[in-house]
Amino acid sequence: MASKLLLITVFILDVIAFGLAVAAEQRRSTAKVVIDNDQDYRYCVYDSDISTGLGVGAFLFLMGSQVIIMVASRCFCCGKPLNPGGSRAWAIVLFMTCWLFFLIAESCLLAGSVRNAFHTKYALVYSNPPSCSILRRGVFGAGAAFIFLTGIVSQFYYVSYSNARESFQPYGRDPGVGMGTYK
Repeated sequence: MASKLLLITVFILDVIAFGLAVAAEQRRSTAKVVIDNDQDYRYCVYDSDISTGLGVGAFLFLMGSQVIIMVASRCFCCGKPLNPGGSRAWAIVLFMTCWLFFLIAESCLLAGSVRNAFHTKYALVYSNPPSCSILRRGVFGAGAAFIFLTGIVSQFYYVSYSNARESFQPYGRDPGVGMGTYK
């Protein structure tokens, strides 16, 4: 049977990661072009950089959730064998899907955090306004969507894995052919 405490812990970590990713999307850095009349040049001024920290926090909470699931299931490759059947087949498919969604979510969160932390330096441009690069909309949102999908798939993976692991019955009889009565 799947551990309810583990499932609740992983669910809470996934909800925190999702909330942080949504907050990071809402608090992305914005920039304004400011004109310095004394020096006669324009430069970029960025507001707070809190979404980088929120994105990194979501990254770490999702990673913690994935580590807990993989340690509990022995990363699908260690431990006693699984019973052939539907639960094992679903566990294999969900394991691969879980890792795919996890890698996409982590990539979005990491790329969004790095890009959001990058600020262009003061630009000495006299005729044109400088290019104030900011993070595009939806990077943290995509990360949040894949956090949600990872959370669902990892929970189903662990339940399928637990069902396949618990139903394994090793063959207890003598594996040879008994020829004692045919002497």
